[in-house]
Amino acid sequence: MFRLLQIEWIKLKNSKASKILIIVYFFLLMSISLIASIKLNLGELELNIADQGIFNFPYIWHFNTYFASLFKIFLLLVVVSLTANEYANRTIKQNLIDGLSKKEFILSKFYMVLTLSFISTLFVLIVSLIQGYLYSDFKEFSSVTTDLEFLLAYFIKLVGFFSFGLFLGVLIKRSAFAIGGLLVWFFIEKIAYGLMRWNFFRDTDIYEKVSQFFPLQAMSNLIIQPFSRFKFVKTMAKESNTKELLNIDYHIHWYQLLIVVIWTFIFIFLSYKLLKRRDL
Repeated sequence: MFRLLQIEWIKLKNSKASKILIIVYFFLLMSISLIASIKLNLGELELNIADQGIFNFPYIWHFNTYFASLFKIFLLLVVVSLTANEYANRTIKQNLIDGLSKKEFILSKFYMVLTLSFISTLFVLIVSLIQGYLYSDFKEFSSVTTDLEFLLAYFIKLVGFFSFGLFLGVLIKRSAFAIGGLLVWFFIEKIAYGLMRWNFFRDTDIYEKVSQFFPLQAMSNLIIQPFSRFKFVKTMAKESNTKELLNIDYHIHWYQLLIVVIWTFIFIFLSYKLLKRRDL
């Protein structure tokens, strides 16, 4: 494992574009702290974002993991570009000549995916702890350790998303086209969801049960939007009796994690099978 990671580290170290993308990604994660200074003027109402309790434990785990996941596209570009460059620079053929098996090649990419996901999760953990202890009104140990499953969901979400990117990189061999393929699949899922909701299963919730198995939707379901937990949103929902906002289930369920884990296995397995069948 460490030998394969060392090979990927050498490739990453020599890729200027990847290093820039990683720096931008972690800089954006640190920018979450700037949200505390945002003030919104809604007519006669002035809204201070920090006053909504977004940095309170345990809510901060939900907010920060959701916000951080919005930037995952930068690390996806790293995974896809490094995979696609193996074909463009013919390093994959050289690796195989030097004794690396196709299975080890895919494993080296998957280990890179795990490492990037773990480092990102650890970074979010550290940033959240610092923000929480600086701004949170609740700093008891029980409050700090509640809802830590959002970090697990964040990690699994990243692993699944990057594994999808790895598969597209192996399948299409070109970074731009691989990202384009991801966008195409995103729109396919949205169109299928819309057809099920408004045409086929309009008066039922079957469309929700079916769409939860779509790969991108399954990843999205792990950490849903946290904004409806804002104090002013809850107040408005109660005043307008909007039950949809009051009855949202924010919890992370085991079957949601399992679906993404299964998709991750499928992506890695298909990547290996695809590479194994190719004559490089």
